[in-house]
Amino acid sequence: MLEELSIRNYALIDNLSISFENGLNILTGETGAGKSIIVGSLSFLLGAKTDASVIRTGCDEASVSAVVRVAPDNADVLAWLAGREIETDDGAIIVRRSIKATGRGSIYVQDVPLTRGDLADLMSLLFDLHGQHDHESLLRKDVHRRCLDRFAGTEEEAAVFNGRFMELAEKKKAFEVSVNSERDRDTRIELLSYAVDEIDKAAPKIGEIRELEAEAQRLASFEKLSLQAENAAGAFCGGGASAASQIRKTRSALEAAYVLDESLAAISKRMDDLYYEAEDLAEELRSYRDGLSYEPGRLEEVDDRLGLLSRLGKKYKPRASEEGGALGPEGAILAYRAEAEQEIEALSQSEENREKLKAEIAALEREITQRASALSAKRNAGAGRLGGEVNAILLRLGMPRSRFEVHTSAKGRGPSGNLIIGPWGADEVEFLISANAGEPLKELSRIASGGELSRVMLAIKTVLARSDAIETLVFDEIDTGIGGEVALAVGEYLKKMGSIKQIFCITHLASIAVRSDNHIRVEKSDQKGRAQTTVRLLLGRERQQEIARMLAGDSAGGAALAHAADLLAKYGKKV
Repeated sequence: MLEELSIRNYALIDNLSISFENGLNILTGETGAGKSIIVGSLSFLLGAKTDASVIRTGCDEASVSAVVRVAPDNADVLAWLAGREIETDDGAIIVRRSIKATGRGSIYVQDVPLTRGDLADLMSLLFDLHGQHDHESLLRKDVHRRCLDRFAGTEEEAAVFNGRFMELAEKKKAFEVSVNSERDRDTRIELLSYAVDEIDKAAPKIGEIRELEAEAQRLASFEKLSLQAENAAGAFCGGGASAASQIRKTRSALEAAYVLDESLAAISKRMDDLYYEAEDLAEELRSYRDGLSYEPGRLEEVDDRLGLLSRLGKKYKPRASEEGGALGPEGAILAYRAEAEQEIEALSQSEENREKLKAEIAALEREITQRASALSAKRNAGAGRLGGEVNAILLRLGMPRSRFEVHTSAKGRGPSGNLIIGPWGADEVEFLISANAGEPLKELSRIASGGELSRVMLAIKTVLARSDAIETLVFDEIDTGIGGEVALAVGEYLKKMGSIKQIFCITHLASIAVRSDNHIRVEKSDQKGRAQTTVRLLLGRERQQEIARMLAGDSAGGAALAHAADLLAKYGKKV
């Protein structure tokens, strides 16, 4: 529901704010007062294309904003907002759109920036504007199908069908990918198998490269290393004046002294520890020295092994695993091998998986064909009922020779004779109209008269009102070419719709205006030498005078005022 509309620097409007109620909102005023400008500004807010020409002369920017209350059961709008992480403020949203003289504009919903396409999508779930062909949801075939499903009670069934259809499309896509990759499968398995064999033959071990690099350094400096090891062993444990020999002599002397003076206990203990440590160290030094050997050709073997591991590391790097980096270059090689082995297994099973997928596709196709047939039967039955109810209302709305039809037809059959099925079933659904006797059925968009189109929309909306989630309807030019009893009937149906939806209607007919729940007069005046459009909510005497003006062009004449009073008493909202 539109609660408030604010317009700044748009066409003839300087700064205007209008509050609206639920029910039937009527806008009246002299021709040229600016009623169409207000509808144009609303269309601008609904996402219509525009340019800088709408900006009021002398201004740099035009803007339109609105407070829109979203019904708590409007699942489509709430889902749309949730999908973009937009929250309502106690059930309301603020929508703002502006355009600058440069042609650039901005759009916000609850301070979240949107594209014009996003705005149009959102507002099409909340508003329907009839009377101008550039913003009418019921002119779109995809909406025809949705309207029929809601009327026929097949909306949920159609949603389930769509889900299964999308699942089938995904499986067909996966099958196609599998078939296309079959040509490359054997080549890929061969390459991966070669990699696994090469890595297995090399048999890298975690930490091996570091050990080989240390060994290579020892072998490259063997003579110097051997000399220093001999010198170290000789100095520490070579006998005579070696370090180990001196420690042994010192320990013996301390043991003899300790017998004479127990205060040497701590020193003697420390010397014992040093003695045993020295003996162990001497043994290790002798073992290291005696174990040093030089094998001719070993350095070349180590270098070859390092070169092999380096090449494997560059050649085989894991794609998805980070484990290789944590375990070093050998880990990376082994991680690649594990991934290759998994891929080989998957590729080897692709034929089996493809056959399973093929069976699933066949089962889904049978299910979807059955669901499509069931949907078609229910839609066909609903189409007849919907057409009948709309035609009954059109008769009352002054279109007795018109014929409305909800046309359902099969999408056709493919080359093999199979029924062509789309995401929402096997049906093409379209609303068709013949506005005059003897004329063929045509698309709704081909109705020449805006008044005829608006009455057709009113009839359709009256029937669909309880199943259509759109909350606000705007009717422009609905009274073109009608009067008398037809105008009374149009007013009656607008009033009836106003008990279910919020309705905006621009009219020149008093018999429609008297039905309003909220009567707004649009006026144009000169202020400081410039034309300006303003609005005023009419109550009581002012409303009676406006109805009199619409009846006779005279807001003060006694007969016109009396007639206005009679109409308001009979049809109007008591204020």
